[in-house]
Amino acid sequence: MDSKIILDLTATSADEQLAASCSYRHHPDNKGIESVLEQVRFALICRRCEAAPCVKACPRKALEKVPQDLANGGMLKRASMLCTGCGTCQMACPFGTILPQMVRFLTSTCDGCAGRLALGQLPLCATTARSIAYGQPQPDKDIVELGPTIAVKVAGGARWEPLVRTGAGR
Repeated sequence: MDSKIILDLTATSADEQLAASCSYRHHPDNKGIESVLEQVRFALICRRCEAAPCVKACPRKALEKVPQDLANGGMLKRASMLCTGCGTCQMACPFGTILPQMVRFLTSTCDGCAGRLALGQLPLCATTARSIAYGQPQPDKDIVELGPTIAVKVAGGARWEPLVRTGAGR
C-alpha cells in the first residue's frame, strides 16, 4: 500500500485548518487542504439527488454528478476553475445542504506535495498541522481513501458510503 496524506477529521478544527501550511506555490492563500475538505463535505452532506437540480442550475457547468458505477458514485464534484461562487446551486438544492463555505471560489487542488516527496521531504501540511500525517493508512483504523494521495480518518461508524474504505472491496 502506498503512503498517503492522512487527515484526521475527528481532530481537525477551524484553527488548525488555518495553521496548516500548503506548498501550492501559485496561490499561497488557496490551500490544497480546502479541496480535500470540500470533497469530505460533499461526501458527508450531499443527499445525492437522482435529478441533481444543483447541477442543472449551475450557469458555468461547474458541478457534475459522479456516475453511480464508480466508488464514489452519485456524489457531486466541483470544477473550481469554472465555479464563480454565484450560489445558484445553493438555491437549487432541495435539501439546503450546499452551504456558502462549500462553494467559495478556490483555484488550488491538493497534489499530495509530489514535488516535496521527490526531494525526500514530507508534505508541508503534515509538518504544520497536528491532525495531518503522512504514511500508510491502516485498514482497521476507520480510514477512507479520497484518491491516490489522500485518506481521511473518520469517527468510528460514520457513514461514508459510497466512498470505499481502505482495504475493502479490492
